[in-house]
Amino acid sequence: MIIEGYAVVFDEPTDIGYIEVIERGALDDCDMRDVCLKYNHEDTWLIMARTRNKSLQLSVDDHGLKIYAELIDTNTNRDVYKSIQAGLLDKMSFAFSVDKEEYDYETDTRRILGIDKLYDVSVVDVPFYDSTEVYARSREDYIKEKEAKEFNLNKQKVRLLLGL
Repeated sequence: MIIEGYAVVFDEPTDIGYIEVIERGALDDCDMRDVCLKYNHEDTWLIMARTRNKSLQLSVDDHGLKIYAELIDTNTNRDVYKSIQAGLLDKMSFAFSVDKEEYDYETDTRRILGIDKLYDVSVVDVPFYDSTEVYARSREDYIKEKEAKEFNLNKQKVRLLLGL
């Protein structure tokens, strides 16, 4: 049971009563030595994967923080995995401490410039950042599927506009 996704997406604002943005470079000096993969940040659930035993791998790219996890065969992991496959769970979150931030009070924006420590990445029901994603297949297959759905939707819109 392998899942992939982005727990952090750079330069994507989220509005939660104020605007928050994780800046590109915020993870450059971040301590990610022992990060757990959880469900909804819950300490009452068993950990699904972990960097310490290499069942969770984290990599930073231009888009954000990518996760790759191989889940062990447990009831709770199977439930989460099946929910991801079915599209019921498709977002992520992360628990962290801030090292450096800036506030713009005119635009009510908080910019996270540096993250000190990453504690967990989580598959979540309701994300803080809606631009995150998690999927139970390769990213390439996910993108092809998403593009095909968007193409078919656009094709339907054109047909409706043309009265076909």
